[in-house]
Amino acid sequence: MKAVLRTRSLPALLLAVLTLVIVTALTPGAMAATSINTIAEALRKSPVYVDPAASAQLSATDAGALAKQIKGANKPLFIAVLPAGYPTRNLFSGLRTATGVTGLYAIRLGDRFDARADSSVLPRSAVQNLVASVQGEDARTQLTDFTDRALANMGGHAPASWGSSGRSGGVSTTALVTTAAVLVAGGAGAFALVRRNRRRRAEEQRAALDRLRVVVDEDITAFGEELDRLDFHPAEAGADDAMRGDYERALDAYDKAKQYMADARRPEDVRAVTEALEDGRFSLAQLAARREGRPLPERRPPCFFDPRHGPSVTDAAWTPPGGAPREVPVCAADATRLADGRDPVIREVDTDYGRRPYWDAGPAYGPWAGGYFGGGILPGLLVGTLLGSVMATPSYAADYGTGYGDFGGADFGGGYEGGDVSGADFDPGDFGGGFGDGGGFDGGGGGGGDFGGGF
Repeated sequence: MKAVLRTRSLPALLLAVLTLVIVTALTPGAMAATSINTIAEALRKSPVYVDPAASAQLSATDAGALAKQIKGANKPLFIAVLPAGYPTRNLFSGLRTATGVTGLYAIRLGDRFDARADSSVLPRSAVQNLVASVQGEDARTQLTDFTDRALANMGGHAPASWGSSGRSGGVSTTALVTTAAVLVAGGAGAFALVRRNRRRRAEEQRAALDRLRVVVDEDITAFGEELDRLDFHPAEAGADDAMRGDYERALDAYDKAKQYMADARRPEDVRAVTEALEDGRFSLAQLAARREGRPLPERRPPCFFDPRHGPSVTDAAWTPPGGAPREVPVCAADATRLADGRDPVIREVDTDYGRRPYWDAGPAYGPWAGGYFGGGILPGLLVGTLLGSVMATPSYAADYGTGYGDFGGADFGGGYEGGDVSGADFDPGDFGGGFGDGGGFDGGGGGGGDFGGGF
């Protein structure tokens, strides 16, 4: 009897096992993950990839809109939306290798978000700040906000494999012929308009330089006062050649700054002035360390809040009113103020609307800030500010030149420009960024291009 019961229950048992296998196989977490090569192939054709298992996160319409925006901006921004269970080990470095294109890579994985970039496209600090600014948002809002902010700050150009981009502008032959006919017909009128516009731009730049001159003269005066207060003489007891070299470089920087400012004819000429002042203050910091027997300081940018405070000693978290949090270089005094919950001492300048922080004072301060904060860190510092937004526009480059603070100009990083095909020839330690503890992926690895902590 028992044998009969066992025999009759066998079909039911087999059915239950079969059902369990089918349900398990169809569970998203158990489905085979899309290969890195498949994702990379898709990204070489279009800037946005949405995995079939993650289609509920971002609709095809929204993905298409993001792709169109990125192509129109002609920037090498790659976005992938993947399911929560996707393997994260070596994901960024593997995707970058498989795609073979320098750029900024952003991945939404479940409800987590992180990004990496080649430094020639966007420096590590800027990537960290951009990622931090969109944490906690839903997929559509997060990817839209990140795209808007990234395109305004990153350098490079879109890969040719995407086809049409902002490079061509979609101008047809008929339109070109028509435009040429209009220009010929306009003749003298067009020439007069160009001359008038040039005259107006020159007047605007002279006015901007006059306002900027006040601030730069304050900087030069402040540095000169530092030199006057310095109780060092090259012939004093204990002075060596290294100390005398630091002192001479500081004096030379002061003289150069004065001469550069006297020769300045446009706002962009001011960058050389603030570069000289930054060099001079670092020389004084080295001199002080040698005289006091301390280790020589590392070369760091000046204090973000006021470069007159001298070289920074650390990076500190700071959130401007109405803006996103970011890491900024700070002097010891401002680091203490922030740690105590107090406001830093911010450099304010005169504007038509009263005294304002320099980052909210107008486009002419771009070259001034670029001289102090070159080397690729300025985009991350100015994300979401008036100056940062203005400097990312083509009109700014036309009026004030490019490269100030490494905003997409010829000075942006080095090596490959974004969008160029480099294949696997890239430095994983250089392919950095990400926010890590603020919502980044924790998938092990440990290399420069991996997800998770330990950046």
